Amino acid sequence: MSPAIAADRLSRTFHALSDPTRRAILARLSTGPASVNELAAPFAMSLPAVSKHLKVLERAQLIQRGREAQWRPCALQAAPLKEADAWIERYRALWEARFDRLDAFLADLQSNKAPR
Repeated sequence: MSPAIAADRLSRTFHALSDPTRRAILARLSTGPASVNELAAPFAMSLPAVSKHLKVLERAQLIQRGREAQWRPCALQAAPLKEADAWIERYRALWEARFDRLDAFLADLQSNKAPR
């Protein structure tokens, strides 16, 4: 990851979310904390590969790793997802307004072409 991406929390969040394995890990963690072995179980990949995905998620502050005796649970951290959702929402509202204006324009265009 480039230093510019590393410096921007929103970019780190979107980078982490760009991979389907990491999204699946987050989906699993949305049901509660899990160990690395539990997170790795559904995937046909090595534990070191899963750990690399977890490091990306941890750098993006999407997960937090704890320590309870020999168990190192991972837990979802929602704050970066809320920030990404807020960013997306601004653009969703903008595009919905534009599409509503386009719909109105097309409806007006159609009504003016209708035979009288």
